[in-house]
Amino acid sequence: MADEKENGKEGELELDKSGKKKKMIIIIIAVVVLLGGGGGAYFFFMAGGDTNQVQLDAALDSSNGDAAAKAKADSGAKLGSALYVPMPRPFRFNVPGAARDRFVEIRVQLLVRGGDNEENAKMHIPLIESTLLGIFSQANADDLATSAGKTSLKQQSLAAVQKMMTDVEGDKTVEKVLFTGFVMQ
Repeated sequence: MADEKENGKEGELELDKSGKKKKMIIIIIAVVVLLGGGGGAYFFFMAGGDTNQVQLDAALDSSNGDAAAKAKADSGAKLGSALYVPMPRPFRFNVPGAARDRFVEIRVQLLVRGGDNEENAKMHIPLIESTLLGIFSQANADDLATSAGKTSLKQQSLAAVQKMMTDVEGDKTVEKVLFTGFVMQ
């Protein structure tokens, strides 16, 4: 009987050792798969961005000057990287509403393309602020409460700023008027 107990214990020990080996092999395989997946994801995301940037640079370098001049004449904005010109102060004003007047604060940035347009926009910030304030003061609180009203206000602002910049600089300069903050109380 003592021999059977010893044999039984030895059998259990052997099973425990082989079970630990299998568990260790599974853990090692899981770690290798995870590392391989992480490396693959890194390569996919990092290498893909470089390729796109190289292709973009090549496309910009290969464009001819006539096409760029025509695009400038059509759009009014020079080709180049997107730059954002923030207005130095938020616009704060009262607007009439059906029930009561409301106080509005709007933070604005201008999207321009190219360094020349950025400098033009910065140089004319007081004129741009005056133009935007004139447009904003014509707004109605009931309209500004809806997203359609805010979109309409952006479009009116863009048209007014582009007209003013065309009159002053001979070029639209500004591609978009962006509201980066909008509070109505």
